Amino acid sequence: MSKQLLLTDYNLNGLKLPNRVVMAPMTRSRADNAENAPREDFEAEYYALRASAGLIISEGSPISDEAIGYVNVPGIYKSAQIEGWKKVTEKVHEKNGRIFIQLWHVGRMSHPDFHKGEKPLAPSAINPNAQSYTPEGFKDTVTPKEMTIAEIKQTIEDFKNGAKNAMEAGFDGVEIHSSNGYLLHQFFNGTSNTRTDEYGGTIENRAKILFEVIDAIKQVMPEQKIGLRLNPSLDGPFGMTMDKETIPTFDYIVNKLNEYDLAYVHLSEPFTDVSDNDFAVSEIAKHYRPLYKGTLIINAGFDQEKGNKVIEEGNADLVAYGKPYISNPDLVERFEKGVDLTDWDEDTFYVPGKKGYLDYPVNARD
Repeated sequence: MSKQLLLTDYNLNGLKLPNRVVMAPMTRSRADNAENAPREDFEAEYYALRASAGLIISEGSPISDEAIGYVNVPGIYKSAQIEGWKKVTEKVHEKNGRIFIQLWHVGRMSHPDFHKGEKPLAPSAINPNAQSYTPEGFKDTVTPKEMTIAEIKQTIEDFKNGAKNAMEAGFDGVEIHSSNGYLLHQFFNGTSNTRTDEYGGTIENRAKILFEVIDAIKQVMPEQKIGLRLNPSLDGPFGMTMDKETIPTFDYIVNKLNEYDLAYVHLSEPFTDVSDNDFAVSEIAKHYRPLYKGTLIINAGFDQEKGNKVIEEGNADLVAYGKPYISNPDLVERFEKGVDLTDWDEDTFYVPGKKGYLDYPVNARD
């Protein structure tokens, strides 16, 4: 090919992207202040350094106190947080970048330490038997509280308010975090949702909350600026267990999303080997490309060659990169010039300070 497809431009439902390289959302736990607000000398600088991405999707940002499940994560429900995110979007836009915020509720993946000793909320009272990253380090999760209908409706309203706040903060759009074993994903799967009311039982009922969230957010921003993330074949990590209805549920969700004019659907390839799992789909992009008519972003385990290939084969429009973006702020320029990638340091992923956050080299930039 005359030019790498990753480096060609793309029209994201009205938002012009200079390339198809997406910075994936990644928790970095640097908002270590009383308000859990982004700071100009940390988060704003971090994202601005990566503004050459076709699109940046921010780290997950809790939509309420109840949504928190990881320490030092910047939220999007307080005025100080909105003001902090304004610094981020301003710096990214000054660098001609584009940035969406990921709206997050972790559900049962939280811990009572975040909720004054109260149990975290979830579709059903089922312990994921995972761990939450608390101020005192990783702790085992507990059996959560099954949400009442009123709590579900309030959570939907919290997603709506988060989106409204995101627009005030200057974001180009939002990504609904409905993936990776967090609250909305917990509603989808029959192994984490055993409700018998309107939000449980059938595939349609378990998916209902997602479409109510989308419809609520549409009230405060154009649906063309709304994306969402899904991880259909997640089995094991984040306390998720697949069953025979898991993939049919995601098939239903993705097909129904065609009724909306969204910015994109962001899919993850399996995080673990699911080749022997009768309930799983091993090749997510290939499976869902024929089902979804809009823009598809794919992530998990892609390098430069695989990224170009998945676009060339027509199975995705954009490719999201996670860990490579931690240690290569100039990832697009490295792809363009053939510069070797810098390795990341996992010991600095979630710790305070600038080490492993703002000190990676940008060798491929002029």
